[in-house]
Amino acid sequence: MKSGGKNKQKTEINEFVNSDVWRDPKRSVKATTDKISVDDELAGLRYEKAFPGDKRLARAVSVARSRKFREQQGKVLLEGKRLICDALAAGGIPQILFFSTVERLRELPLEQLRRASLVKVKFEDIKMWSDLVTPQGVMAIFARPDASRLVFPPEQRNQSVPLYLICDNVRDPGNVGTILRCAAAAGCQSVLLTKGCVDVWEPKVLRAAMGAHFRVPIIPNLDWEVIPKYLPTTVTVHLADNCSGTETDGDKGSSGPPKKAGDYGWVSSRPNRKNMRYEEYGAEYESDSDEEEEEERPKLSLPAVESQLYHANWVQSHTALVIGGETHGLSLEALQLAERTDGRRLCVPMVTGVDSLNCAIAAGIILYEGKRQLTILAGQAGEKSRIKMP
Repeated sequence: MKSGGKNKQKTEINEFVNSDVWRDPKRSVKATTDKISVDDELAGLRYEKAFPGDKRLARAVSVARSRKFREQQGKVLLEGKRLICDALAAGGIPQILFFSTVERLRELPLEQLRRASLVKVKFEDIKMWSDLVTPQGVMAIFARPDASRLVFPPEQRNQSVPLYLICDNVRDPGNVGTILRCAAAAGCQSVLLTKGCVDVWEPKVLRAAMGAHFRVPIIPNLDWEVIPKYLPTTVTVHLADNCSGTETDGDKGSSGPPKKAGDYGWVSSRPNRKNMRYEEYGAEYESDSDEEEEEERPKLSLPAVESQLYHANWVQSHTALVIGGETHGLSLEALQLAERTDGRRLCVPMVTGVDSLNCAIAAGIILYEGKRQLTILAGQAGEKSRIKMP
Protein backbone atom coordinates (compact mmCIF):
# COMPACT_ATOMS: atom_id res chain seq x y z
CA MET A 1 0.00 0.00 0.00
CA LYS A 2 2.80 2.36 0.95
CA SER A 3 4.94 1.64 -2.12
CA GLY A 4 1.87 1.90 -4.37
CA GLY A 5 1.20 5.43 -3.09
CA LYS A 6 4.82 6.40 -3.73
CA ASN A 7 4.68 5.06 -7.29
CA LYS A 8 1.46 6.98 -7.95
CA GLN A 9 3.00 10.22 -6.66
CA LYS A 10 6.12 9.63 -8.75
CA THR A 11 3.97 9.09 -11.85
CA GLU A 12 2.05 12.31 -11.21
CA ILE A 13 5.29 14.23 -10.71
CA ASN A 14 6.73 12.90 -13.98
CA GLU A 15 3.54 13.78 -15.83
CA PHE A 16 3.59 17.30 -14.46
CA VAL A 17 7.30 17.84 -15.14
CA ASN A 18 6.82 16.75 -18.76
CA SER A 19 3.67 18.82 -19.27
CA ASP A 20 3.55 21.88 -21.49
CA VAL A 21 3.16 24.23 -18.56
CA TRP A 22 6.89 23.76 -17.80
CA ARG A 23 8.13 23.66 -21.37
CA ASP A 24 6.25 26.68 -22.73
CA PRO A 25 4.65 29.06 -20.22
CA LYS A 26 2.39 30.48 -22.96
CA ARG A 27 0.72 27.13 -23.60
CA SER A 28 -1.84 25.58 -21.28
CA VAL A 29 -2.02 21.93 -20.33
CA LYS A 30 -5.66 21.68 -21.39
CA ALA A 31 -5.84 24.45 -23.96
CA THR A 32 -8.73 22.85 -25.80
CA THR A 33 -11.03 22.70 -22.74
CA ASP A 34 -9.93 25.66 -20.60
CA LYS A 35 -11.64 28.99 -21.01
CA ILE A 36 -9.26 31.79 -21.93
CA SER A 37 -10.20 35.24 -20.65
CA VAL A 38 -8.83 38.63 -21.59
CA ASP A 39 -9.38 41.46 -19.12
CA ASP A 40 -8.78 45.03 -20.31
CA GLU A 41 -8.32 46.10 -16.70
CA LEU A 42 -5.38 43.68 -16.52
CA ALA A 43 -3.53 45.43 -19.34
CA GLY A 44 -4.63 42.76 -21.80
CA LEU A 45 -3.26 39.84 -19.77
CA ARG A 46 -4.68 36.46 -20.69
CA TYR A 47 -5.56 33.94 -18.03
CA GLU A 48 -7.18 30.55 -17.84
CA LYS A 49 -10.00 29.37 -15.63
CA ALA A 50 -9.27 26.01 -14.10
CA PHE A 51 -11.77 23.37 -15.18
CA PRO A 52 -13.41 20.93 -12.72
CA GLY A 53 -10.93 18.25 -11.72
CA ASP A 54 -7.94 20.32 -12.83
CA LYS A 55 -4.98 18.92 -10.86
CA ARG A 56 -2.34 21.42 -11.90
CA LEU A 57 -2.36 23.30 -8.61
CA ALA A 58 -2.16 20.10 -6.56
CA ARG A 59 0.66 18.76 -8.69
CA ALA A 60 2.51 22.08 -8.71
CA VAL A 61 2.45 22.30 -4.93
CA SER A 62 3.32 18.63 -4.43
CA VAL A 63 6.35 18.60 -6.67
CA ALA A 64 7.58 22.03 -5.58
CA ARG A 65 7.64 20.84 -1.96
CA SER A 66 10.11 18.13 -2.89
CA ARG A 67 13.74 19.17 -2.45
CA LYS A 68 14.81 16.68 -5.09
CA PHE A 69 12.44 18.22 -7.60
CA ARG A 70 13.49 21.77 -6.75
CA GLU A 71 17.13 20.92 -7.29
CA GLN A 72 16.72 18.75 -10.38
CA GLN A 73 14.09 20.83 -12.20
CA GLY A 74 15.08 24.26 -10.90
CA LYS A 75 11.59 25.26 -9.68
CA VAL A 76 10.47 26.86 -6.41
CA LEU A 77 7.05 27.61 -4.96
CA LEU A 78 6.32 31.09 -3.59
CA GLU A 79 3.10 32.01 -1.83
CA GLY A 80 1.61 35.35 -0.90
CA LYS A 81 1.61 38.81 -2.44
CA ARG A 82 4.67 40.13 -0.60
CA LEU A 83 6.98 37.23 -1.40
CA ILE A 84 5.91 37.12 -5.06
CA CYS A 85 6.34 40.90 -5.42
CA ASP A 86 9.78 40.72 -3.78
CA ALA A 87 10.80 37.97 -6.19
CA LEU A 88 9.58 39.91 -9.21
CA ALA A 89 11.32 43.10 -8.05
CA ALA A 90 14.59 41.17 -7.70
CA GLY A 91 14.32 39.79 -11.23
CA GLY A 92 12.82 36.38 -10.44
CA ILE A 93 11.29 34.53 -13.39
CA PRO A 94 7.65 33.47 -12.85
CA GLN A 95 6.47 30.45 -14.81
CA ILE A 96 2.94 29.75 -13.61
CA LEU A 97 0.76 31.73 -11.23
CA PHE A 98 -2.44 30.59 -9.53
CA PHE A 99 -4.87 33.22 -8.22
CA SER A 100 -8.35 33.11 -6.73
CA THR A 101 -9.77 36.46 -7.87
CA VAL A 102 -8.95 39.08 -10.46
CA GLU A 103 -8.59 41.58 -7.62
CA ARG A 104 -5.75 39.49 -6.18
CA LEU A 105 -4.05 39.35 -9.57
CA ARG A 106 -4.41 43.10 -10.00
CA GLU A 107 -2.39 43.66 -6.79
CA LEU A 108 0.71 42.24 -8.50
CA PRO A 109 3.01 44.04 -11.00
CA LEU A 110 1.18 42.92 -14.15
CA GLU A 111 3.89 43.89 -16.63
CA GLN A 112 6.23 41.35 -15.05
CA LEU A 113 3.72 38.51 -15.42
CA ARG A 114 3.36 38.55 -19.21
CA ARG A 115 5.63 35.55 -19.73
CA ALA A 116 3.92 33.46 -17.07
CA SER A 117 0.89 31.19 -17.38
CA LEU A 118 -1.95 32.61 -15.29
CA VAL A 119 -4.56 30.22 -13.92
CA LYS A 120 -7.66 31.30 -11.99
CA VAL A 121 -8.65 28.70 -9.40
CA LYS A 122 -11.15 28.54 -6.56
CA PHE A 123 -10.00 29.99 -3.23
CA GLU A 124 -10.95 26.70 -1.59
CA ASP A 125 -8.35 24.95 -3.74
CA ILE A 126 -5.62 27.38 -2.74
CA LYS A 127 -6.66 27.12 0.91
CA MET A 128 -6.42 23.34 0.69
CA TRP A 129 -2.78 23.45 -0.47
CA SER A 130 -1.62 26.59 1.31
CA ASP A 131 1.04 26.56 4.04
CA LEU A 132 -0.20 29.87 5.45
CA VAL A 133 -2.59 30.21 8.37
CA THR A 134 -4.43 32.89 6.39
CA PRO A 135 -4.02 32.15 2.66
CA GLN A 136 -3.83 35.20 0.41
CA GLY A 137 -5.24 33.56 -2.67
CA VAL A 138 -2.11 33.67 -4.82
CA MET A 139 0.69 31.13 -5.39
CA ALA A 140 3.39 30.96 -8.04
CA ILE A 141 6.02 28.64 -9.45
CA PHE A 142 9.29 30.46 -10.21
CA ALA A 143 12.50 29.35 -11.83
CA ARG A 144 14.91 28.64 -8.97
CA PRO A 145 16.58 32.04 -8.33
CA ASP A 146 20.33 32.43 -8.73
CA ALA A 147 21.83 34.96 -6.32
CA SER A 148 24.37 36.08 -8.94
CA ARG A 149 21.54 37.16 -11.27
CA LEU A 150 19.17 38.77 -8.80
CA VAL A 151 18.92 42.54 -8.36
CA PHE A 152 18.79 43.40 -4.68
CA PRO A 153 17.21 46.59 -3.29
CA PRO A 154 19.64 49.54 -3.50
CA GLU A 155 18.83 50.62 0.05
CA GLN A 156 19.88 47.15 1.23
CA ARG A 157 23.23 47.31 -0.53
CA ASN A 158 23.86 50.93 0.51
CA GLN A 159 23.43 50.10 4.19
CA SER A 160 25.33 46.81 4.18
CA VAL A 161 28.50 46.23 6.19
CA PRO A 162 31.50 43.97 5.39
CA LEU A 163 29.99 41.13 7.40
CA TYR A 164 29.42 37.60 6.07
CA LEU A 165 27.46 34.73 7.59
CA ILE A 166 28.19 31.02 7.16
CA CYS A 167 25.53 28.48 8.19
CA ASP A 168 27.21 25.21 9.11
CA ASN A 169 24.91 22.19 8.96
CA VAL A 170 21.86 24.05 10.29
CA ARG A 171 18.97 21.71 9.58
CA ASP A 172 15.93 23.27 11.23
CA PRO A 173 13.88 25.22 8.62
CA GLY A 174 12.58 27.75 11.14
CA ASN A 175 16.09 28.47 12.41
CA VAL A 176 17.51 28.91 8.91
CA GLY A 177 14.69 31.23 7.92
CA THR A 178 15.13 33.33 11.05
CA ILE A 179 18.91 33.44 10.54
CA LEU A 180 18.43 34.67 6.96
CA ARG A 181 16.03 37.34 8.18
CA CYS A 182 18.58 38.50 10.80
CA ALA A 183 21.37 38.55 8.20
CA ALA A 184 19.31 40.72 5.86
CA ALA A 185 18.29 43.06 8.70
CA ALA A 186 21.88 43.41 9.92
CA GLY A 187 23.09 44.29 6.42
CA CYS A 188 25.27 41.25 5.75
CA GLN A 189 27.08 41.11 2.43
CA SER A 190 26.04 37.49 1.82
CA VAL A 191 25.01 34.24 3.47
CA LEU A 192 26.77 30.96 2.66
CA LEU A 193 25.27 27.59 3.54
CA THR A 194 27.26 24.36 3.68
CA LYS A 195 26.05 21.03 2.44
CA GLY A 196 23.96 19.50 5.20
CA CYS A 197 21.89 22.63 5.78
CA VAL A 198 18.19 22.52 5.03
CA ASP A 199 17.22 23.74 1.55
CA VAL A 200 16.74 27.51 1.64
CA TRP A 201 13.74 27.20 -0.70
CA GLU A 202 11.85 24.88 1.63
CA PRO A 203 8.40 26.43 2.37
CA LYS A 204 9.04 26.72 6.12
CA VAL A 205 12.32 28.52 5.48
CA LEU A 206 10.60 30.94 3.12
CA ARG A 207 7.91 31.73 5.68
CA ALA A 208 10.40 32.36 8.50
CA ALA A 209 12.73 34.45 6.29
CA MET A 210 10.01 36.99 5.42
CA GLY A 211 11.49 37.96 2.06
CA ALA A 212 15.18 37.82 3.05
CA HIS A 213 15.86 35.58 0.03
CA PHE A 214 15.45 38.65 -2.19
CA ARG A 215 17.30 41.14 0.02
CA VAL A 216 20.66 39.47 0.60
CA PRO A 217 22.71 37.12 -1.65
CA ILE A 218 22.31 33.51 -0.48
CA ILE A 219 24.65 30.81 -1.82
CA PRO A 220 23.58 27.32 -0.66
CA ASN A 221 24.91 23.77 -0.79
CA LEU A 222 28.64 24.58 -0.61
CA ASP A 223 31.58 22.32 0.21
CA TRP A 224 34.00 23.76 2.74
CA GLU A 225 36.75 23.66 0.12
CA VAL A 226 35.02 26.34 -1.98
CA ILE A 227 33.72 28.61 0.78
CA PRO A 228 36.91 30.78 0.85
CA LYS A 229 36.23 31.64 -2.81
CA TYR A 230 33.09 33.48 -1.70
CA LEU A 231 34.92 35.50 0.95
CA PRO A 232 37.48 38.33 0.69
CA THR A 233 41.10 37.21 1.00
CA THR A 234 41.54 39.45 4.04
CA VAL A 235 38.53 38.06 5.92
CA THR A 236 38.70 36.92 9.55
CA VAL A 237 36.36 34.02 10.32
CA HIS A 238 34.88 33.75 13.82
CA LEU A 239 32.78 31.01 15.41
CA ALA A 240 29.58 31.35 17.40
CA ASP A 241 30.49 29.24 20.42
CA ASN A 242 27.79 27.13 22.03
CA CYS A 243 28.77 27.66 25.69
CA SER A 244 26.82 28.46 28.82
CA GLY A 245 29.31 30.56 30.75
CA THR A 246 32.31 32.85 30.51
CA GLU A 247 34.84 30.23 31.53
CA THR A 248 35.35 28.77 28.08
CA ASP A 249 39.09 28.25 28.01
CA GLY A 250 39.52 25.75 30.79
CA ASP A 251 40.45 23.14 28.25
CA LYS A 252 43.36 25.21 26.93
CA GLY A 253 45.27 25.21 30.19
CA SER A 254 45.06 21.48 30.69
CA SER A 255 48.39 19.71 30.96
CA GLY A 256 46.88 16.42 29.88
CA PRO A 257 46.66 15.05 26.36
CA PRO A 258 44.57 16.82 23.71
CA LYS A 259 40.86 16.13 23.97
CA LYS A 260 38.80 14.44 21.32
CA ALA A 261 36.14 16.37 19.43
CA GLY A 262 33.31 14.80 21.38
CA ASP A 263 34.61 16.39 24.60
CA TYR A 264 33.72 19.82 23.27
CA GLY A 265 30.05 20.81 23.39
CA TRP A 266 30.51 23.28 20.56
CA VAL A 267 31.97 21.07 17.84
CA SER A 268 30.76 18.03 15.95
CA SER A 269 32.11 14.70 17.12
CA ARG A 270 31.61 13.14 13.70
CA PRO A 271 34.91 12.08 12.11
CA ASN A 272 36.06 13.89 9.02
CA ARG A 273 37.63 11.43 6.63
CA LYS A 274 38.76 14.15 4.22
CA ASN A 275 40.94 15.93 6.77
CA MET A 276 42.62 13.42 9.03
CA ARG A 277 44.46 16.16 10.92
CA TYR A 278 41.26 16.85 12.80
CA GLU A 279 40.20 13.28 13.51
CA GLU A 280 39.20 12.56 17.06
CA TYR A 281 42.19 12.12 19.28
CA GLY A 282 42.33 8.70 20.88
CA ALA A 283 39.91 7.09 18.41
CA GLU A 284 40.20 3.37 18.04
CA TYR A 285 41.57 2.35 14.67
CA GLU A 286 40.63 -0.92 13.05
CA SER A 287 44.03 -2.33 12.30
CA ASP A 288 45.98 -5.56 12.60
CA SER A 289 49.13 -3.71 13.66
CA ASP A 290 50.64 -4.39 17.08
CA GLU A 291 50.64 -2.05 20.07
CA GLU A 292 54.05 -0.64 19.19
CA GLU A 293 52.81 0.52 15.79
CA GLU A 294 49.70 2.03 17.38
CA GLU A 295 51.88 4.08 19.73
CA GLU A 296 53.71 5.51 16.74
CA ARG A 297 50.52 6.98 15.28
CA PRO A 298 50.54 10.78 15.49
CA LYS A 299 48.30 12.15 18.22
CA LEU A 300 45.74 14.44 16.63
CA SER A 301 44.02 17.40 18.26
CA LEU A 302 41.53 20.13 17.43
CA PRO A 303 42.65 23.50 16.03
CA ALA A 304 43.66 26.14 18.55
CA VAL A 305 40.90 28.76 18.43
CA GLU A 306 40.85 31.14 21.38
CA SER A 307 37.55 32.20 22.92
CA GLN A 308 36.28 35.57 24.09
CA LEU A 309 33.03 37.31 24.98
CA TYR A 310 30.99 38.41 22.01
CA HIS A 311 30.97 42.09 23.00
CA ALA A 312 34.76 42.39 23.11
CA ASN A 313 36.41 43.78 19.97
CA TRP A 314 36.66 41.13 17.24
CA VAL A 315 35.72 42.73 13.92
CA GLN A 316 38.17 43.51 11.11
CA SER A 317 37.68 45.25 7.78
CA HIS A 318 36.08 42.05 6.49
CA THR A 319 34.56 39.66 9.01
CA ALA A 320 32.67 36.37 8.76
CA LEU A 321 30.68 34.51 11.40
CA VAL A 322 30.01 30.76 11.40
CA ILE A 323 26.86 29.55 13.13
CA GLY A 324 26.52 25.81 13.66
CA GLY A 325 23.44 23.62 13.96
CA GLU A 326 22.16 22.83 17.43
CA THR A 327 22.24 19.07 16.96
CA HIS A 328 25.77 18.50 15.62
CA GLY A 329 27.58 21.74 16.41
CA LEU A 330 30.33 23.25 14.31
CA SER A 331 32.18 21.25 11.68
CA LEU A 332 35.86 20.63 12.11
CA GLU A 333 36.38 22.45 8.83
CA ALA A 334 34.90 25.57 10.43
CA LEU A 335 37.50 25.38 13.19
CA GLN A 336 40.24 24.98 10.63
CA LEU A 337 39.12 28.07 8.72
CA ALA A 338 38.88 30.12 11.93
CA GLU A 339 42.35 29.02 13.00
CA ARG A 340 43.81 29.84 9.59
CA THR A 341 42.33 33.36 9.62
CA ASP A 342 43.14 34.03 13.29
CA GLY A 343 39.48 34.01 14.27
CA ARG A 344 37.91 33.60 17.71
CA ARG A 345 35.19 31.62 19.43
CA LEU A 346 32.58 34.19 20.42
CA CYS A 347 30.60 33.42 23.56
CA VAL A 348 27.31 34.92 24.71
CA PRO A 349 27.27 34.68 28.53
CA MET A 350 24.23 33.09 30.17
CA VAL A 351 23.13 32.42 33.71
CA THR A 352 24.24 29.22 35.40
CA GLY A 353 22.22 26.20 34.43
CA VAL A 354 21.33 27.33 30.91
CA ASP A 355 23.09 25.07 28.43
CA SER A 356 22.90 27.12 25.25
CA LEU A 357 20.97 29.58 23.12
CA ASN A 358 18.90 28.75 20.08
CA CYS A 359 21.28 29.08 17.11
CA ALA A 360 19.08 31.67 15.39
CA ILE A 361 18.97 33.82 18.54
CA ALA A 362 22.75 33.50 18.97
CA ALA A 363 23.28 34.47 15.34
CA GLY A 364 21.12 37.58 15.74
CA ILE A 365 22.92 38.73 18.90
CA ILE A 366 26.42 38.28 17.47
CA LEU A 367 25.58 39.65 14.01
CA TYR A 368 24.24 42.87 15.47
CA GLU A 369 27.26 43.21 17.72
CA GLY A 370 29.45 42.75 14.66
CA LYS A 371 27.43 45.39 12.81
CA ARG A 372 27.83 47.78 15.75
CA GLN A 373 31.59 47.33 15.86
CA LEU A 374 31.97 47.66 12.09
CA THR A 375 29.89 50.86 12.13
CA ILE A 376 32.18 52.32 14.82
CA LEU A 377 35.25 51.35 12.77
CA ALA A 378 33.78 52.99 9.67
CA GLY A 379 33.07 56.14 11.66
CA GLN A 380 36.61 56.25 13.02
CA ALA A 381 38.03 55.75 9.53
CA GLY A 382 35.88 58.59 8.22
CA GLU A 383 37.01 60.87 11.04
CA LYS A 384 40.69 60.14 10.32
CA SER A 385 40.22 60.88 6.64
CA ARG A 386 38.61 64.24 7.44
CA ILE A 387 41.48 65.14 9.77
CA LYS A 388 44.06 64.41 7.07
CA MET A 389 42.30 66.63 4.53
CA PRO A 390 43.97 70.05 4.07
